[in-house]
Amino acid sequence: MATLDVNRPMSAEEKKVIFASSLGTVFEWYDFYLYGSLAAIIAKQFFSGLDAGSAFIFALLAFAAGFIVRPFGAIFFGRLGDMIGRKYTFLVTILIMGLSTFIVGILPNYASIGVAAPVILIGLRLLQGLALGGEYGGAATYVAEHAPHDKRGAYTSWIQTTATLGLFLSLMVILGTRTWVGEEAFADWGWRVPFIVSILLLAVSVYIRLSMNESPAFAKMKSEGKTSKAPLTESFGQWKNLKIVILALIGLTAGQAVVWYSGQFYALFFLTQSLKVDGATANLFVAASLIIGTPFFIIFGSLSDKIGRKPIIMAGCLLAVLTYFPVFEALTKAANPDLHAAQQKSQVVVVADPSECSFQFNPTGTVKFTSSCDVGKQRLAAGSVSYVNETAPKGTPAVIKVGDKVINVFPTPEEIAAAKTAAETKLEGLKAASPVDEKAVAAAETAIKNLSDDKKNKDAVFSANLSGALKEAGYPTKADPAKVNKVMVIIILTYLVILVTMVYGPIAAMLVEMFPTRIRYTSMSLPYHIGNGWFGGLLPTTAFAIVAQTGNMYNGLWYPIIVAGMTFVIGMLFVKETKDVDIYAND
Repeated sequence: MATLDVNRPMSAEEKKVIFASSLGTVFEWYDFYLYGSLAAIIAKQFFSGLDAGSAFIFALLAFAAGFIVRPFGAIFFGRLGDMIGRKYTFLVTILIMGLSTFIVGILPNYASIGVAAPVILIGLRLLQGLALGGEYGGAATYVAEHAPHDKRGAYTSWIQTTATLGLFLSLMVILGTRTWVGEEAFADWGWRVPFIVSILLLAVSVYIRLSMNESPAFAKMKSEGKTSKAPLTESFGQWKNLKIVILALIGLTAGQAVVWYSGQFYALFFLTQSLKVDGATANLFVAASLIIGTPFFIIFGSLSDKIGRKPIIMAGCLLAVLTYFPVFEALTKAANPDLHAAQQKSQVVVVADPSECSFQFNPTGTVKFTSSCDVGKQRLAAGSVSYVNETAPKGTPAVIKVGDKVINVFPTPEEIAAAKTAAETKLEGLKAASPVDEKAVAAAETAIKNLSDDKKNKDAVFSANLSGALKEAGYPTKADPAKVNKVMVIIILTYLVILVTMVYGPIAAMLVEMFPTRIRYTSMSLPYHIGNGWFGGLLPTTAFAIVAQTGNMYNGLWYPIIVAGMTFVIGMLFVKETKDVDIYAND
């Protein structure tokens, strides 16, 4: 058989095939992200047997299940890809992914078929995660094995744009459907449309993939009878390859994943939850940054063909470590300047006996906090107010300091009496006014009733005192749209996306080049999906737990900073550059 010239330019047919492969992967990510974007509605449709908070958490857990099973999909489909071929394996993955998504669109809800609805839904999510676990490794391997030797970074970087483009496409279809049918109809039945429409995308993707040829590297290896009979054993049972798998995980993909999720997901969460920016506005900011930043996937992928993959990926991790804290503080100043000014001027301090303080992460809202420390911290967390902790003598009730004001979490009887007198005076004034504001009178009467109730009066006085102190110190309840520096917010978000493109643009080529052809699909898929599915996919939950426990809204950044720092150190010391590797070698 003639020797394959790996330095020849790519033919028009191969370019078409690689474009088709990337397009199919966009559709895969579109399917995957639909669920995450519509989690709140899905919670009401399929978990309505639970309370609202628990239903939302179960919906998010079902979404997370798709991330958790991705490494298992990588192992299963990676093995098939190394044994029977790249083309047919990721044809199967897109069929599983697409059909699972379509079935979600027609699946009866909890009100129709009871507990079977969420059980089937979670099963479909698991299938989606398994399919996605097999998809990426197949697409990246397939594209790299078609690309000319000196353009692997450039061509595989197109695959790297697909997750961002799939997210963008899913958001646009959801927005279009919402606009078309209206919010009420969308919450009732319109949410199903983006899932059902995916069957058209599936048909296009399957048609395209059926027309593709097998990878030349795999075809050559198969014709020579050199395919692996036991890719799992070769990949993970032999130390010489297993150590490369481990290095690929902790020295490359773990850091890449946390930078990726910080720039595209955590930044959105931070805008809406911590900075109180309107959800629609925050989505538009992130969408704008994605449009501006996405071409840099190609730029850094192409650059990696010239200077190497490792320097660009390591630089992205290092910049994340060095700049995340100042960048997110700058984002606070640009998106909610009133909040930033208040934090600088009047720091909030919780002074409490540590033995009174429980772990604050309570995503379902079902835990009933009773100690003064927990009640105070819960109220601050509900208002997304950052605070620092100060130790009080044992047995001392907690107090909250806002600047120079001190608020008792459990108010004294004198404070309650004074509040009741003030409320009664206010009610008299409202009744004497002309015309009488009936709503204000009713609210004042309710306030007096609460102050007369021994079970409610402490909470009512504490809430009023804390709200008043925060308001006086300049803490806003939400970001003022008129004060948002829109240009600066987009610049900052674009910078975060560019860090994403630095670590993610060259990673596919580098992972492909780290492993021999006979076990490439299996070996590269596992570290990629453990890194992105576990280290990256669990970032929002982990970061939120850190913030909830420490009280500081920036402390969640320690998770991506530590992981990216680990990857930088290990990657610099132990991971070798790969751009000049002969990917047709089987040893």
